[in-house]
Amino acid sequence: MGLIEHVNLSVTDPHRTAAMLQQLCGWKIRWEGPAMNDGYTVHVGSETNYLALYTNQDVRKHYAVGMPYGHIGLQVDDLDLAADTVRRLGIEPYHFQEYDPGRRFYFLDADGIEFEVVSYE
Repeated sequence: MGLIEHVNLSVTDPHRTAAMLQQLCGWKIRWEGPAMNDGYTVHVGSETNYLALYTNQDVRKHYAVGMPYGHIGLQVDDLDLAADTVRRLGIEPYHFQEYDPGRRFYFLDADGIEFEVVSYE
C-alpha cells in the first residue's frame, strides 16, 4: 500500500510559508537545508506527511501564481519492487538516490507529472 508522503511546492520564502503552516496546522519543521539547483528547502508537517517548500533564484525571480507545484512524493515499502512496477508500465525511473532517511527515485508520468518514490526500509 502506498501513501502520499509529501508534496513539493516552489515558494518565494519557505520560512514564511512554513511559519504560516505551523500556526495554521500545528505542524513542525522536520528538516531544512540546501537543495538541488542551488536551492533551499524546508520540510514542514507531521511525523508521517509533509510539504517540501522549495526555493531558488529562478523561483524568486519567475514565480507564477498557480504554478508552484514541484513533485508528489509517494512512500512504499519496497523501493526495488516499485521501480520494477514503473518499468513494467513503460516508464523509465531516474535519479536513484540514497541519503537519510531513505532511498528514492523519480519518474514522470504520461502527463509530465513528476513523482518521487521513497522507502524507509
